[in-house]
Amino acid sequence: MSAVPPRARRRDLIWFAAGVVLPVPWVVAESFGGLGIDPLWIALLAGLAILGAAFMLSWSCEVAERDIPQALALLVLALVGVLPEYAVDLAFAWRAGIDPEWAQYAVANMTGANRLLIGVGWTFVVLVGCSASRSPSLAVDPRQQLEIRFLIWATLYSFLIPLNGQIDWLDTLVLFGLFAAYVVAATRSHENVEEELLGPALLIDLHFSDGARRLWALGLFVAAAYAIWVSAEPFAESLVHVGRNYDVDEFLLVQWIAPLASESPEFVVAVLFAMRLRGSVGIGALVSSKVNQWTLLVGSIAVAFMLSAGSWSGLPLDERQTSELFLTSAQSLFAAVLLADLDFSRRKALVLFVLFALQFSFPETHDAFTWIYLGLAASYLAFGPPASRRAFFRLVASWPARRRGAL
Repeated sequence: MSAVPPRARRRDLIWFAAGVVLPVPWVVAESFGGLGIDPLWIALLAGLAILGAAFMLSWSCEVAERDIPQALALLVLALVGVLPEYAVDLAFAWRAGIDPEWAQYAVANMTGANRLLIGVGWTFVVLVGCSASRSPSLAVDPRQQLEIRFLIWATLYSFLIPLNGQIDWLDTLVLFGLFAAYVVAATRSHENVEEELLGPALLIDLHFSDGARRLWALGLFVAAAYAIWVSAEPFAESLVHVGRNYDVDEFLLVQWIAPLASESPEFVVAVLFAMRLRGSVGIGALVSSKVNQWTLLVGSIAVAFMLSAGSWSGLPLDERQTSELFLTSAQSLFAAVLLADLDFSRRKALVLFVLFALQFSFPETHDAFTWIYLGLAASYLAFGPPASRRAFFRLVASWPARRRGAL
């Protein structure tokens, strides 16, 4: 592995210092009982703590992957990578078991994170990758068909969830089952290749022995987990209070502000891959995260709610939450249709971004955008390139091959 240039080393050290320092103000304040801080400051400090913790988790996972067998690494990385998002969403779901009014916020956070991942994350990785390679499109590695296939299956099932008026134990069983199948298929299908490290994770790998590197990975993980533990619930509750105090729609505040803290590190890492002409790796990571959110996260919401409520009744969905879920499913389906042929062009990325920006700007038109996404997906399958249509339906209808390296 080549040495890191001095300029890049300084930049990575700054990133590392920022990630470690960001949680400190809130951790100190929380240790003194919050010091009577205004909800706006709690939201800011706790949100920054989650942001810093998310960066530390990403570095910890990257470093630890050097020492974890691939099968275990896939499961651990999938779980840990979405831990910040889980922490905030499960805090809402747990509170909803006590006060049903909070159920809407669990759905708001989950749908916002899902739509940001595609509308912003996928888009920027493709645009940066195309710019770096001076190419009109980003060629996605065929091995990513596995993630795309499970994304399609999870998306198709997600259309059924709102029909029951709640996210219940049956949804949890199906979604957890999909995730388990995804992990099993991944361990059988992916070649065991060494992943390239980036940023602070690369510095740790280069400058420390194996034992010290493992201690760094463990230390970063413990520090991040503690920061998330003490930040998630105050952050979630303070966002709601900020909305009420300043006459801002709490649903929208939770939907878009909360995911920014938990998703940003993942976006940064994916864009860095794209800048280094490895955009396919960046897209693959974000697609995998999308699969995790549609399966583990949604299923976990119902579990947290039922445990808190002490009942088998699932997390209730009102008209607004149902609309948000359908819109998120429709966007996910359209994105999967565009990605199925493994040719992610700049034009496709811009379409996803423009549609996201418009539905973000005009939330009262969400039902219309659901039909727009579905109409575009159907039109592309009916009138788009035959190769894209064949690729999509092949992914829907076939199970991943068991031969190592095959899909």
